[in-house]
Amino acid sequence: MGVTAMPIDAFDDATAMLAALDDGAISAAELLEHHLKRIGKHNPPLNAIVTPDYDNARARARAADEARARGGRAPLLGLPLTIKDCIDVAGLVGTAGLEDFAERVPPADSQVAARVRQAGAVIMGKTNVPPSAADWQSANPIFGRTNNPWDLDRTPGGSTGGGGAAVAAGLTPLEFGSDIGGSIRVPASFCGVYGHKPSETALTKSGHFPGSALPNPGVVMSVQGPLARSARDLELAFDASSGPEVGEDVAWSLNVPPARCDDLSSFRVAVMPPIEWLPVDDEIATAQQRLEDALRSAGATVARAQPEAFGDLRAHHRLYSSLLSLFTGPPNVEQRRRRAASMRAAGGEFDIAAANGLEASGTDLIGWLSRREGVRQSYRDFFRDWDVLLAPITIVPAFPHTEEPWPQRTVDVNGKAVYYGLQVVYPAVATLSGQPATAFPMGLTSGGLPIGLQAIGPYLEDRTPIRFASLVQSHIQPFLPPPGYE
Repeated sequence: MGVTAMPIDAFDDATAMLAALDDGAISAAELLEHHLKRIGKHNPPLNAIVTPDYDNARARARAADEARARGGRAPLLGLPLTIKDCIDVAGLVGTAGLEDFAERVPPADSQVAARVRQAGAVIMGKTNVPPSAADWQSANPIFGRTNNPWDLDRTPGGSTGGGGAAVAAGLTPLEFGSDIGGSIRVPASFCGVYGHKPSETALTKSGHFPGSALPNPGVVMSVQGPLARSARDLELAFDASSGPEVGEDVAWSLNVPPARCDDLSSFRVAVMPPIEWLPVDDEIATAQQRLEDALRSAGATVARAQPEAFGDLRAHHRLYSSLLSLFTGPPNVEQRRRRAASMRAAGGEFDIAAANGLEASGTDLIGWLSRREGVRQSYRDFFRDWDVLLAPITIVPAFPHTEEPWPQRTVDVNGKAVYYGLQVVYPAVATLSGQPATAFPMGLTSGGLPIGLQAIGPYLEDRTPIRFASLVQSHIQPFLPPPGYE
């Protein structure tokens, strides 16, 4: 007797897998076992999924099949997926890669995890992160190092690096991560997949560690959001997980408008001018130019333009640096003082801005938030004339693993050593003001590493950059699986 072929491919997207479930071509239990078999084969060298929950996943998959048999329907019913270590899932350790919290087990789901469960998803486990989710690598003393499926000697990015690697290698069709310094978009770029940083208030922020199980309206810029192998899956995941914060759902609901355009010819695409003080890898710049040319050929309006607030991008990045360190610095006052002194000793303008954040007063915070609102207004004005802002998300492709102390780290950009911390500049272009931004692949370097770009969209119009990325995927650059993971 012959072996029955699987009705899905390992690199099919979540939408295709859900269609196979809907058609009865495969059961949720079978789909889960398919992924668990792949995890058993490919996860050991990657070390992407570090907290498994396979027994509970099997029970939930069986329950999903029973629900379907009764005529039940839900957006993600029976779909296996993973969640970043930092996002609370009841009963599963959430360590943020910190040894002091190696046995931290949250008693309740985050709002994102709860909504994903309510949508019928089967959570297989949690993925690896760097300590405090604060690096573009994903290595920590609890779980070790995660490797990039395109080159095991290179980082998959961070801080949702385990998730990016797992999606790229076909271990999971969806991952939910978080982003304040590119932590969704950088892994998507380094691993050759899609990632969406939602508008700041479109998904809840609560239930993230570091952070709080309850909302903190004083914290800005951080978001939770999805990674996937297709742009359409980003919208699927966004719809399943978005909504108001705890307590706000009594009166509030989220009604995100349709994408502004349905075809490439209708898009007005602004291309962010190069930053004169920040070089970008030549192959990334070439890929962006290739996309610009393809968009013009498709009939889109394409021109160099940027929000007025970017006229002094150094000032923009100083403001971001101050707010980032204010919200992500250590809770202990003395630790903050010591770190601030070290940053001031480094002497760079962005180091000093970050030190200011660590030692900020309430008056400082109010003033910085007021300046932030000026950037948000600049974006609102800008998007009256444009639909998306196209920009790099990283200045280099995935770089080799490094254990150098942060102040000594550099990345090689066209043969020039560039300070490691400057990798956050392009992510911050969308983060400071809370804009939605979709990272998408744009082919490979000559050395076979993924290249990614980002489309930044109007606030609370998340479907517009996602739709743009979907059209690029369909007509210009499809998703490419890494070799060796068939």
